Amino acid sequence: MQQLAHCEDHGDRLIVVNSNPSKRNALSPDLYRVLVDSLDLAAREPRITSVILRGEGGYFCAGGDLGLLATRRDLPRDQRLARIEELHAVIRAVLNCPKPVIAAVEGGAAGAGVSLAFACDMIVADRDATFTVAYVKAGLVPDGGLTSTLAAHLPRELVMRMALLGEPVTAERLFSLGAISQIEPAGNVLPAALALADRLGAGPSGAQGRIKALVNSAHTSYRLDQMNAERDAMADAIADAEAAEGIAALLEKRRPDFTKARGTT
Repeated sequence: MQQLAHCEDHGDRLIVVNSNPSKRNALSPDLYRVLVDSLDLAAREPRITSVILRGEGGYFCAGGDLGLLATRRDLPRDQRLARIEELHAVIRAVLNCPKPVIAAVEGGAAGAGVSLAFACDMIVADRDATFTVAYVKAGLVPDGGLTSTLAAHLPRELVMRMALLGEPVTAERLFSLGAISQIEPAGNVLPAALALADRLGAGPSGAQGRIKALVNSAHTSYRLDQMNAERDAMADAIADAEAAEGIAALLEKRRPDFTKARGTT
């Protein structure tokens, strides 16, 4: 069976590759396992100074697999909560890793792929990449701490447009707002991320870990509370008739008719 993620060990840094390009690198249990294992290894090994997360085939991560999401509607609520908690455990692992984690974003990120990118400590992105929070188009709500993350980085009105309308925002605009670390021409994202890892590797790893913890502690407690609120809202939303219509429409590549679904929510 094809493995949908793998880790490349380059001695002083690890590169975690999301390798599910046929689904634009949608989230998978393989990615969760490989990423968490890699973060654990980085935490244990003094030789590892950073972790880079990237997607294979020119796209970072499309978020949740709609085919899998469509099967969760009829699960009991405690099981829906547990599935969302799997993502949240990965987000917490990224936040809690004592080594810097860099997201190398080519092409773009969507949904929980945006949550994953923004959980990283630095984002290096293709200047033409787009970040899309399109849960609303499937009748769903953001998770992975994304509402608190975006609210901390961006003006409220922009967050509302992204979340309520599902409008994509370019990396260039996010960079101008200070929400991402670095933008690069297409094809130069991974080399730039590696160069950034080299700069981090030349620094004091212990101090960097303490700095990361201090910076995160200013926001993390609120983010973790917000993740719990997102988990509860997503578990409820995915059971609604609107979500059934939204997910089906996306899978069938048609415009959803939420007005018809509202009467059965």
